[in-house]
Amino acid sequence: MTVLAAFLLNTIFNFFLGLLVAYLLGPAEFGRFALALAIGIVAQGLVLDWIRFAALRFFSGKAHINRPELGPTLDISFVVLSVCLSVLIAAVLLSGIELPPSRALFAIAIVSSIANGLFDYRCALLRAQFLDRAYARLMLIKNVMAITLTVGAAFLTGSAFAALVGACVSMAGSVVLASRAWRLETNQFRGGSRSVALDCAHYAMPIVVANVLYAGISLMNRYLMMRWYGFAETGYFSLASDLGGRLIGAVGTALDALLFQLAVKADEQHGRQAAQEQVARNLTVVFAILTPATVGFWLILPSIEALLAPPSFRGHFAAYLELLLPGLYCQGMATYAINAVFQIQKDTKVIVAAAFVGFAMNVLLLTIMASSSQSSIIAIAQSIAYAAAFFCLVGLSFAAGAKRPALLHLLYAAIGVVVMTLALLPMRQWTPGVGALATQVLTGGVIMVAFIMIFNIADLRPILLQAIRKIASRRA
Repeated sequence: MTVLAAFLLNTIFNFFLGLLVAYLLGPAEFGRFALALAIGIVAQGLVLDWIRFAALRFFSGKAHINRPELGPTLDISFVVLSVCLSVLIAAVLLSGIELPPSRALFAIAIVSSIANGLFDYRCALLRAQFLDRAYARLMLIKNVMAITLTVGAAFLTGSAFAALVGACVSMAGSVVLASRAWRLETNQFRGGSRSVALDCAHYAMPIVVANVLYAGISLMNRYLMMRWYGFAETGYFSLASDLGGRLIGAVGTALDALLFQLAVKADEQHGRQAAQEQVARNLTVVFAILTPATVGFWLILPSIEALLAPPSFRGHFAAYLELLLPGLYCQGMATYAINAVFQIQKDTKVIVAAAFVGFAMNVLLLTIMASSSQSSIIAIAQSIAYAAAFFCLVGLSFAAGAKRPALLHLLYAAIGVVVMTLALLPMRQWTPGVGALATQVLTGGVIMVAFIMIFNIADLRPILLQAIRKIASRRA
């Protein structure tokens, strides 16, 4: 539960951090910030992310004891690849070539890929070892540094470059300051193995390629938005995409932090059959929680925009997010529910095929609609692309013999979402504000909790009862 709380708090913080940065930078400068950030995400995915995925899958307590060369191998790999990226940064700065959004922003984007890669890698090690308190401490330090440096830089300078520098320092600096929070002995830089590195890369690379293709969709669309409609429109689109993605990521990543490691444990202790059954149960849980969360967010979007969106983004924010949410939901279900089928089977190449379908669909749609004067076509193309990848992945998972989730539980969850939507839809027409938002959230929450309690959807009833008892005992 410590990991879950840390994830949720971190995501809430990142949500408001994104809003603050957008408010301080304004649409055009935030568009530059978002485009540079997207470049950094693609660079991190291409070069460093395989180390994080290998740590999550293989760096359990048992594996750490049986394969002492694993930690040094991952550390050495990270250092070597970071040096390669640093050489690229130097080459960009010295070349004189102008790159979008600018040479300086492109260079700091690559720096951000190293800083964020280091942070994500250390988080993965802590998660794999179930070092919950150390993980929470690292998140807390990072968030304090981010509000000080990233938001501070945006406030003082109004510059996308300065805000990105602050973000890089907060991520890398938090790892340094919290380095005593774990005792993994993976920083001795000796005893590494080339064969272990190749094994880890072989497992993780298909996932990495898939993630890069998904990130490439976002980067391509932000670049085209900049070219066709300008930096301000890129800022509007990016804020909606980022905050919508953080909502889905908040729920999905928090669940994944608990559920995927349960599947890994089942695989180690009871074999592949038990692991596949756990993955099927996990899928039901993700569907039962992510679906009402996404639909609920759409239902309360008018109040969210009125209360939280920076004034210069209002109108554009909700319009883009309504178009993007279906695709973001599909991407979340693929990432946090379906991908685990292939990760447990260690056959992650299939994930690439689905991601390629999504990427190709995005290219095809934008090619067809390129002559349109409506910037909304980019959001529509992105949403359809993510949906195409998801349905392709579902079909491939059935072909791979994945255990089917409890269909009756999925049906109960779907009915609960329909009932919640019918109850909240009239409230969507209310004047946006705190009162409307609170009433909507409370009503939607009560409906979904009631369905879970009555039908024991995804076997969540005991967990909810335990949480209710804890709250009641604290108040008593």
